[in-house]
Amino acid sequence: MKTKLLIATPLLLLALPGCVRTVASVVTAPVRAGSQVVDWTTTSQEEADRNYGRKMRKQEAREGKERKKADKERRDQCRRAGYDNCG
Repeated sequence: MKTKLLIATPLLLLALPGCVRTVASVVTAPVRAGSQVVDWTTTSQEEADRNYGRKMRKQEAREGKERKKADKERRDQCRRAGYDNCG
C-alpha cells in the first residue's frame, strides 16, 4: 500500500498543475467575457475625441460648400443686376 502511494504521489503532483491551470481559466472566463462586453458597449475618451473631430470636420466641410454656393449665387445676382465690380 505504501509503495503504491509513493508511486502515485509524484504522478499526482505532475497532473495537479494542469488541473489548477484549467480551473483558473474556467473561473476567470466569465470575468473576461464580461469585461469584453463592457469594452464593446462603452466609448473611451480617445474614441469620443476621434468621433467628435470627424463630426466637426464633416460639418465644417458642409458649411464651406454652402458658403461657396451662397457666394456664387450672390455674385451671379450682382452680375445680372448689371454691376461691374461684383467680386
